Amino acid sequence: MNGTKIEMVTLNNGVKMPLLGMGIYQLHGKACEHAVQEAIKLGYRLFDTAQMYGNEKELGNALKSCGIPREELFVTTKLYSPSTSYTLAKTAIEKSLEALQTEYIDLLLIHEPYRTAKEMYQAMKEAYKEGRIRAIGISNFNCTRYLDFIHSCEIIPAVNQVEAHVFFQQTDLQEVMKQHGTHMEAWSPFAAGKNNFFTNPILLTIGKKYGKTAAQIGLKFLIQRGITAIPKSGYKDRLKENIDIFDFVLSDEDMAAIYMLDKGKTLFGWY
Repeated sequence: MNGTKIEMVTLNNGVKMPLLGMGIYQLHGKACEHAVQEAIKLGYRLFDTAQMYGNEKELGNALKSCGIPREELFVTTKLYSPSTSYTLAKTAIEKSLEALQTEYIDLLLIHEPYRTAKEMYQAMKEAYKEGRIRAIGISNFNCTRYLDFIHSCEIIPAVNQVEAHVFFQQTDLQEVMKQHGTHMEAWSPFAAGKNNFFTNPILLTIGKKYGKTAAQIGLKFLIQRGITAIPKSGYKDRLKENIDIFDFVLSDEDMAAIYMLDKGKTLFGWY
């Protein structure tokens, strides 16, 4: 399997995490397993799922049969609303470990800023200290919620996974998180095609310079800012396109032009 070598980032506890991964939201059954196996052949090592997605078992099946040593893979999942208490979160962690067919989870996140997030985090922290989770974090926490959350945290979240793309760049949030040691990860890095992402004239023009697509430029923009991106695709051609971004560097001028695309607001209504 001679896939692309993906750049890594070191999290606040020393764990190394790929800067590009595959999101498997809305992928199910054999189609999900097949897509993950194709991604592995191309060089993907980070796979992002969630209890909410209902496909942890499929991911576990694909990773178990892929022939890659477990320590070379990076598995992320998330706890959601049925698990919003300390006790329920403890049970949910066991369920995820069982479904994923693994002895440990690389990164476990709280899916949203639930009212009982700190209680859930306590259960995650215990599993982390037992070595059953390698890193713990949060998802969809805006700046205010993030600062409130870390105020009483013994363990600062390693990651905050949020909506981030060229139209909602989250530069202020990233800066605040950097100050406290939390890494930003971007879900929906293509903005689900909103705002004509794939035909954006600026992205297309920059892409022509490097022989790349608008999608590749949008991904590279995030990764060059040190943000992990997890685009979702079940198609081999798209998976191949998404990973083919480590052979060029955007110039300062190109980065500046893309920064101008920022609308400063969500396209999905999460914040």
